[in-house]
Amino acid sequence: MIVKTIVLIIAAIPFCYYLLALYSTVRFFVETKKDLRRNDDYLPPISCLKPIKGLDEDAYENYASFCRQDYPEYEIVFCVDPDDPALPVLQKLIEDFPQRQIRLLFGSGRKAINDKTGRLTRLTREAKYDLFVITDGDVRVRPDYLRTVASPFRDPKVGAATCLYVSTKEVNLVQELQSVGMISDFFAPVMIAWLFDDLKITFGQSILTTRKAVDAYGGYPVLENRPADDVYAGRLVAEQGFEVKLLPYVVQSVADFATMSDLLHKRTRWMTVQRLMRPWGHLGLIFTWGLIWAIVAVAVCPTVPVAIAYFGGYALFRILITWTIGVWGMKQKGFLKKLPLIPFWDALAFVMWIASWGRRTIRWRGVDYFIREGRLVAATPAAPAAQNSAQ
Repeated sequence: MIVKTIVLIIAAIPFCYYLLALYSTVRFFVETKKDLRRNDDYLPPISCLKPIKGLDEDAYENYASFCRQDYPEYEIVFCVDPDDPALPVLQKLIEDFPQRQIRLLFGSGRKAINDKTGRLTRLTREAKYDLFVITDGDVRVRPDYLRTVASPFRDPKVGAATCLYVSTKEVNLVQELQSVGMISDFFAPVMIAWLFDDLKITFGQSILTTRKAVDAYGGYPVLENRPADDVYAGRLVAEQGFEVKLLPYVVQSVADFATMSDLLHKRTRWMTVQRLMRPWGHLGLIFTWGLIWAIVAVAVCPTVPVAIAYFGGYALFRILITWTIGVWGMKQKGFLKKLPLIPFWDALAFVMWIASWGRRTIRWRGVDYFIREGRLVAATPAAPAAQNSAQ
């Protein structure tokens, strides 16, 4: 009986986590509404920096959304290889928007393990202005984006900011699962971190920072051998004494998972990176798996009241969290029909979490690396040569 009681108590811990996530989410969206007010009085010139590799789906529309900004002075700078398939699209963009300052830089001129950060090294050094808006090629924004994201930097204490993001559209079940996972699972701990003033990261879909903050931590060369450059871009800024802001503004990102295998592979790799970087925090996720603990509770005490309490509580909390973040907070339409996918995602995410404990290395462009103190270290002596030849 004592063992059953202990198990039931432990199985209820995810409910405490869910309550905290709900509270944090409500506080976040209520307190940050002012960040979405139209900005008419702080409009410094901006350099929009885009490291491009490959042709993303709907690439032209993604790029063009930055050309349609309601903002007085800004430039858009792309760093791309001369033979990249995105180049014809970029040339058409320049022809279609002659009124915009659009520049092309060819190649990073560096041999970095993380080629994206190599491109950003050149982009940040050659940017004309001191406020940087760094986004991937698959990101699409509304015309008020630059006005909104510039506003927090009126406070000189702010060194970086980032935005929430959603998919532009979902065309298959895998992409719907990706969206459900982001809204219902990924953003919940982000809200909790915000509540405790412990959000020191940025999301790659929208990194907003300044030349002063980037120079303070040594610039993007510092990140050229790190796997999670977007995470470190915010963390390193915070370590220099600057504030890192999470904005309630929502950008769109093209869903990039075509198959279930693709989703499992990329998400498991991401979870493995998190485990290798923060093992104790990753282990603590065991107390956030409400579905799994509900199954354990009912297995230990198979009664109707226990089943109703744990499965019912799990369903209620997960629906409330998803609705509060996705529908009420992020104003996403048509999301309610995806709610039945939540248990499927939770089960899948738990399997990927388990799988993440099975690897000591991660594979990056065909080469295996250890992560040592947040840096990629070749698992074999031959790996650097293999990597350089692949550049």
